[in-house]
Amino acid sequence: MKIYAQYVWLDGRITKWEEAKVHVLTHALHYGTSIFEGIRAYWNGENLYVFRLDDHVARMFYSAKILGIKMPYSQGEVRNAVLEVLRANSFKEDVYIRPVAYVSTPTVTLDVRSLDVSVAVVAFPFGKYLPPDGIRAAIVTWRRVHNTMLPVMAKIGGIYVNSVLALVEARSRGYDEALLLDANGYVVEGSGENVFVVRRGKMYTPPVHSSILEGITRDAIITLADDLKIPVAEKPVTREEVYTADEVFLVGTAAEVTPVVEVDGRAIGDGRPGPITTRLRELYARVVRGGVEKYLHWLTPTY
Repeated sequence: MKIYAQYVWLDGRITKWEEAKVHVLTHALHYGTSIFEGIRAYWNGENLYVFRLDDHVARMFYSAKILGIKMPYSQGEVRNAVLEVLRANSFKEDVYIRPVAYVSTPTVTLDVRSLDVSVAVVAFPFGKYLPPDGIRAAIVTWRRVHNTMLPVMAKIGGIYVNSVLALVEARSRGYDEALLLDANGYVVEGSGENVFVVRRGKMYTPPVHSSILEGITRDAIITLADDLKIPVAEKPVTREEVYTADEVFLVGTAAEVTPVVEVDGRAIGDGRPGPITTRLRELYARVVRGGVEKYLHWLTPTY
């Protein structure tokens, strides 16, 4: 997948894509000391709507606080930077947005408290991240990092090596995506998505305290399920419950709502996207393009 746009926002100004560069000794490049967000914007033929922009920016600042770095811009300035880079590129298609703050001082010290922080916002055209008709997943040998080891509720760059290793293992085994267990053997996340299972008409998802990212899409899906009168419970999910589920699906900014039709060679349900997954996916698709008035407050127009 080739990624390109004309302009990025870097440290307070619009910059040509080719000119957005960092020093080879940049602290974040060596130690993973960056925090970031993944945001989507959806074109509906009339405007480009950014989904839950304020929530994403707020979480970015929470991540910075946890990492112990000081953001050189306010939340309002980062929010405006997102809209500025979208307008600079004149996008009229679905877009992925990556705001990132990184420790930019060229140094090898580990103490980040007095080091410089740079902020960039990159946006580029983006379609489906995973096959929409259903994916095959593998429960991998790598375990999800525990929140007593690293702050998994923060989107810190270095933590995502856990996800990289998990996905590489799954792909090397011929699967589309990875599912990770926690230290206690419960299924907690995909490589970059929250997990839901459906059993006998009820949805289950791992609780926030189980070393998962508190996903913004996860929150949206729980809210939409309530609209559809689908009961949802947060509870630990076992491997056996995944294997015998009627439906399994993953949610995230990139993944949106992605059905899982097979896990470890075992068909989930009848091996096709299930009815609850389908209803939620269809409603979510309408919401993000401004088709549901009740949720227009989740959308920020670009133009």
